[in-house]
Amino acid sequence: MPLGDAANKLQLGASIAAVKALRYTPAGLPALDLQLEHGSCQVELGGSRSVQLVIGAVAFGSVAERLAVQPVGSVWKFGGFLANAGQSASHGARQGKSVVFHIQEFVQD
Repeated sequence: MPLGDAANKLQLGASIAAVKALRYTPAGLPALDLQLEHGSCQVELGGSRSVQLVIGAVAFGSVAERLAVQPVGSVWKFGGFLANAGQSASHGARQGKSVVFHIQEFVQD
């Protein structure tokens, strides 16, 4: 169900858990696939809950080039949006039920 201009913004403090080699899209844009790891304590229903997660992520352009030289294990604040794995601008949502974090910016945590 399309929601028009509904907000899809994610900010996540995480460490770089794994990075694949920098690649290039058919259009020649640098692209980087990586995994991020997050751990925190959150309040839910008045109680404390320990949260651990690993999420697949992708970055393009200069963000991908800057991320490619960061060491595994380094901690950052990432900003971007979520999309289905395999989703492209021209095809909309396709196969795949997993979610990928599209990183648009990152700063030292």
